Amino acid sequence: MIFDEFAARLRVSRSVVFFTGAGISTESGVPDFRSPGGVWTKYQPVLFEDFLASESARVQHWRLKKATYELFKTVKPNLAHYAICDFEARGQLLGLITQNIDGLHKIAGTSEEKLVELHGTDLLVTCLNCAKQYQPAQVYEDLPEDFTAPTCDNCGGFLKSANVSFGQSMPIAAMQLAQTWSERAEIFVVVGSSLQVQPAASFPVIAKRSGALLAIVNRDPTPLDNIADFVHHG
Repeated sequence: MIFDEFAARLRVSRSVVFFTGAGISTESGVPDFRSPGGVWTKYQPVLFEDFLASESARVQHWRLKKATYELFKTVKPNLAHYAICDFEARGQLLGLITQNIDGLHKIAGTSEEKLVELHGTDLLVTCLNCAKQYQPAQVYEDLPEDFTAPTCDNCGGFLKSANVSFGQSMPIAAMQLAQTWSERAEIFVVVGSSLQVQPAASFPVIAKRSGALLAIVNRDPTPLDNIADFVHHG
């Protein structure tokens, strides 16, 4: 499928689903954490079971999140985030599924009912025991250079950034809604995702099998390019 044909289909569709990954936010100054110079080259991500079991692992988690907090304080949505908002404003957006935890889609104006953050968000901190929520500044601004892992002022439970850590269960409601949108999509557009992280990368496959036109826009080739109707690398 050539670009003009894809664009023509996209203009008239009323059931478009976007699926976004780290690549959509790099223009905003959010690095792909896996790339050279990314946050993960300095701080290794903490497994959820280690977070629960070890104070040192919890401190490591908060050091990583403190670094991303300082970054996310200054970044702003870019044209791609706003372009997806325009699809919602025109009544074309069935849903937006994102792997990102930077919160930029929400800041850009995508409504909560049209947004699924598969991997959670760094724009909230939650208590793992009583589920009390905190704004990030309430936690990070008080963290000194040397600290013990913060706990809930309500119940004393462990506080954790509201992203989904490695080894942590995916949010059931979010996964179910993402699947529903994937099954109902007329056009499913992947933007800035390597499509290598499961189970998130299964949604483009579900959409294609359900009859959607599948488009992939990414810097590098992905494992699903061979089944896509339209592919753009750049």
